[in-house]
Amino acid sequence: MKVIQTNAAPAAIGPYSQAMVTGNLVYTSGQISLDPGSGEVVGAEIKAQAEQVIKNLKAVLETAGSSLANVVKTTCFLADMNDFAAFNEVYAKHFPGKPARSAVAVKQLPRSVLLEIEAIGEITK
Repeated sequence: MKVIQTNAAPAAIGPYSQAMVTGNLVYTSGQISLDPGSGEVVGAEIKAQAEQVIKNLKAVLETAGSSLANVVKTTCFLADMNDFAAFNEVYAKHFPGKPARSAVAVKQLPRSVLLEIEAIGEITK
């Protein structure tokens, strides 16, 4: 197994890595809408947060030799299912390949963000 770490995404805020690679798959930890430079939450509404989350996820995947286009599965955690439609608008722009997905509502997320996404991607490089 190989640990993945990039400064282009926020550092882990706990005892875990940004992602792990085993075989030809990368398993990312959940990404939230933190700016990698400042560590501050980006955006107050779901669309802005979703854009940042996906940007962070993309950076981790690319560091591992994968990409958003090579994601086979995502798990999406939403603080409020009333944000589901707006979240889907952003998600669909970045995942046109329509990977398998679970989306669930949770009581609370780290830093009180509105969204967290984790992914499994195929490594192609």
